[in-house]
Amino acid sequence: MKTIKILKSLTLAIALITMSTSFAQDTMMKKDKSKMGMDTKMVGGAEMYPSKDIIANAVNSKDHTTLVAAVKAADLVTTLQGEGPFTVFAPTNAAFEKLPAGTVANLLQMENKKTLQAVLTYHVISGKYSAADIVKAIKKGKGKAEFTTVNGAKLTAMLDGTVVKLIDSSGTLTSVTIADVNQSNGVIHVIDAVILPAM
Repeated sequence: MKTIKILKSLTLAIALITMSTSFAQDTMMKKDKSKMGMDTKMVGGAEMYPSKDIIANAVNSKDHTTLVAAVKAADLVTTLQGEGPFTVFAPTNAAFEKLPAGTVANLLQMENKKTLQAVLTYHVISGKYSAADIVKAIKKGKGKAEFTTVNGAKLTAMLDGTVVKLIDSSGTLTSVTIADVNQSNGVIHVIDAVILPAM
C-alpha cells in the first residue's frame, strides 16, 4: 500500500511540475513575442505570422484568394517576398466583387499584365507604415495625407472617426477593416474596396 501511495504521489508531483513548466514556457514565449512585436492576427480564418513574408501569409487567407491569384498573374510574387519593407493595402475577395462584372477576369488575361501590375502596385507603399504612422501623417496634414505608391501615383488617406479611409485617383473611398497585420518584410492593412490609379 505504501508503495502505491508513493507512486501516486510521484505521478502527481511529476504532472504538476510538467504543467508548471509548460505554463512558464508558454508565458515566456508570449512575452518574448510581445516584446518583438510578434503578435499574430487572424485574417480570412488564418493566423498571420509576423515571422513570415507577405506572400507566405496571404496565401493562407481565404478572404484574399483573388488578390493572391492577381499577384501571381502579374508576376509580383518574388517582389512581395523581397526584403522590402512594404505597406500593402490588401483588398478582400468581396472588394474585388464590387468591381464591374468581368473586370477581374479581364485583368487576369495575359495581354493585360501591365495594367494588372499598375493596379496592384497602386496598393503598395515602399516602407512600413503602421496605422499609427498613417494617422500621424493625416493629423500633420490637417486631415489628409498623401502617399506615393510603388506605382508612382498618389494615394490619399484621411480619417472618418477612428477609421482610416483611402481615396484613389477617381475618388473611390475604401476603409481599412483590419490594420497592422505585421509581416517579416512589412505590414498589411486589409481594405474593403479595390483602389485604382488613373489609367
